[in-house]
Amino acid sequence: MKEYLQSTTEVLSHVGSSEQGLSAKEAQIRLEQNGKNKLADTKGKSLARRFLEQILDPMILILLAAATISAVTAVMEGESFADVFIILFVVIVNSILGVFQESKAEKAIDALKQISAATSKVYRDGEIQVIKSEDLVVGDVILLEAGDAVPADGRILTCFSLKAEESALTGESVPVEKSEKTLQPTGDSVPLGDRVNMVYSGSAVVYGRATAVVTATGMNTEMGKIAHAITTATEGQTPLQLKLAQLSKVLTFLVLGICVVIFGFNFLRAGSSHLLESFILAVSLAVAAIPEGLVAVVTIVLSMGVTKMSHRSAVIRKLTAVETLGCTQVICSDKTGTLTQNKMTVVEEFTADKTLLATGMALCSDAYLNSENQAQGEPTECALVNYAYSLGHAKQEWEEKTPRIGEIPFDSDRKMMTTLHGVDNGVLQYTKGAPDMVIARCTHILEQGQVVPMTPEKRGELEQANKAMADKALRVLALAMKRHATMPQTVSLALEEEMVFVGLVGMIDPVREEVKVAIEKCLSAGIRPVMITGDHLDTAVAIGKELGIIKDASGAITGAMLDTLSDEELAKKIQTYSVYARVQPEHKVRIVNAWQKRGMVVAMTGDGVNDAPSIKNADIGIGMGITGTDVTKNVADMVLADDNFATIVLAVEEGRKIYDNIRKAIQFLLASNLSEVLCIFIATMIGFTILKPTHLLWINLVTDSFPALALGVEEGEADIMKRKPRGKNDGIFAGGMGFDIVYQGILATLLVVGSYFIGHFMESGKWEFVNSEHGMTMAFLTMSMLEIFHSLNMRSAKGSLFTMKKQNKFLWLAMISSFVLTTAVIYVPFLKNLFGFSSVSFQEYAVAVGLGFMIIPLVRQLWQFCSLP
Repeated sequence: MKEYLQSTTEVLSHVGSSEQGLSAKEAQIRLEQNGKNKLADTKGKSLARRFLEQILDPMILILLAAATISAVTAVMEGESFADVFIILFVVIVNSILGVFQESKAEKAIDALKQISAATSKVYRDGEIQVIKSEDLVVGDVILLEAGDAVPADGRILTCFSLKAEESALTGESVPVEKSEKTLQPTGDSVPLGDRVNMVYSGSAVVYGRATAVVTATGMNTEMGKIAHAITTATEGQTPLQLKLAQLSKVLTFLVLGICVVIFGFNFLRAGSSHLLESFILAVSLAVAAIPEGLVAVVTIVLSMGVTKMSHRSAVIRKLTAVETLGCTQVICSDKTGTLTQNKMTVVEEFTADKTLLATGMALCSDAYLNSENQAQGEPTECALVNYAYSLGHAKQEWEEKTPRIGEIPFDSDRKMMTTLHGVDNGVLQYTKGAPDMVIARCTHILEQGQVVPMTPEKRGELEQANKAMADKALRVLALAMKRHATMPQTVSLALEEEMVFVGLVGMIDPVREEVKVAIEKCLSAGIRPVMITGDHLDTAVAIGKELGIIKDASGAITGAMLDTLSDEELAKKIQTYSVYARVQPEHKVRIVNAWQKRGMVVAMTGDGVNDAPSIKNADIGIGMGITGTDVTKNVADMVLADDNFATIVLAVEEGRKIYDNIRKAIQFLLASNLSEVLCIFIATMIGFTILKPTHLLWINLVTDSFPALALGVEEGEADIMKRKPRGKNDGIFAGGMGFDIVYQGILATLLVVGSYFIGHFMESGKWEFVNSEHGMTMAFLTMSMLEIFHSLNMRSAKGSLFTMKKQNKFLWLAMISSFVLTTAVIYVPFLKNLFGFSSVSFQEYAVAVGLGFMIIPLVRQLWQFCSLP
């Protein structure tokens, strides 16, 4: 059916609905029959495919080739299959871990996609309800307002200056003016871009409001027809992940080069009879030394951290935001609802007619009273509806007497909203908005029931009353009215001239107490909090001082003052101001750009559709989960589920912690792998075998992955919010981490090589460069224990390891598990024989463990030495 060619009555009849929408029971039946209103999901990889991808890793294939050659040799020469079994075991376990890590990361990332599920306002059982957009069905009547993302295809029933941006479907960036009128086609059909009486999923409302009946959902929508292009989109990697992938490639080629050298040297030294041994040694070294799990560990740490953030009301939409959060230097925040409680209440009025003021304010709003007489809608408008109700004037009763027959929606440029209402003797117009804007357009004023001309003296009184309220940190709105004999032919901005002033109301929105603490935390962390509001300058200054953002009015500036500054002048003076009053959305973009010109990393909050440009321009765009429009949320990097500034600060703290933990995991893995490479390289150059291939594989499996993952959930250090933000362009190895990795790898190498010679001496009483089974067993023990203990070093470079307030139970569990498994390999007869270890006494075991433990005091002593002034 071509709904755009049918009347609204015909469309409603066709979909089996009415202007009051569906009943909840009927909607549920349709939902069960036709499914959710969402696009088809991309099919995930099967378990078998994931496992196969792990097996097809080049390094694993080479290892399997080595196992095959080893098996053939064992059959031909009648030798043990121990190496074959161990290699296969390690390959299987590595693959299982890889699949587990990938699944864990995917599940975490999928959870992030469930942001705050999109919602829609819909008529159900004759009442307006807010439901998940995916639960919409054909026949539902939805309400659309500026900033809403259109949730499904629909035929417009009523329309009030609605404009929709449909570039995702038509490629046309200019918003389309909509209408409820039935179209008259000139041919067989009407192009999608010309169907002005339809709204489509994937588009966004940028102005006005409307009601529409849903005609198609999910894959049946116009967007569903091009869903393939959407569902096949791939998940991009964060800059950090890309850097690590590049690092892994460099390390791969470097290690492969070392492996070739070791293989060639060993082959020349031992001859062709040891070809297989040399090959397996080189290959296992590559597998053990290359940090294959590095990118996977980082992805999991990022995902787990982001999931934790979502539980604290900070929903991260893009993983890149986590990295940027850690270096945020400026947080630009809206005032209402973010710094304040968003619980507006009218506490003061200035008027000659309180009843007219209250009813006019309530009627000139889109908030409404539900069946329990509780106001629903935008908080400021809810305050006006509650104000009227408190005086005994329920909005719905007045709407029945004076129904709305026309309107000019609010926009941030003119800061006003106008509604037209039918009355017995004509049409009554109410206009509410910012006092300065409304007062400027009034030529008369209501006094003692009479309309009298506005004089300069009266205008001065109004401005003084407005300032008096603003000085008390009240948000002030003005109301004007106008009578028309008949309905104006055109509803245009010209109506908002020559009006009669009715009165002012002052509302208070209390400051959030937790925000004061968050502001203090920002300042100690080197982060600049900036408040942006549309309120009067006096109100903004009062709240800015109360929060500790500014000390006096010299730190505040208005939008009008901003307009007098060029971009270059603003960039020079930007650090002077921390409070911006009476601003327009376009001012936000200038503020962001000015800070960025000073090299700052900027976070910017927003809720309205006009805030989208500034949010996109900011390094971290933050949308409001409660009051924010769908359009704003869709372009944001992060969404605040509670609209609270304190949550932004918590997210910054969490971002810093996540980045710290990733660096800890990277340092641990690379230092451990470096020591393995150096040990094998030194031993091969001297002419003895310090560790066999299977030993390296076991160490890589048991003592690397689990502690690295456990480090990823480490608690933040005590000074994490007392440091200055890290530089935006700081590399992974910034702050001396590259040096730390090198010297820690060398220390570990010296301890392991030393353990080898001590083990040989304790068995033979001689110091010599020979192959020693006893020395090899001791070296294995020390290497394993050393990496286990070294993971403790990574917890903190400053705090005492054993007196830290919070212990990492996951790290202790990983350490204990690795400790038990390593000990079992030495003492369980079957495993000991399989790995080719000799028996060690308790004294020798204690020496090997003690040498491994030495990594803690050695590293910490060096850290202390390096931190001396």
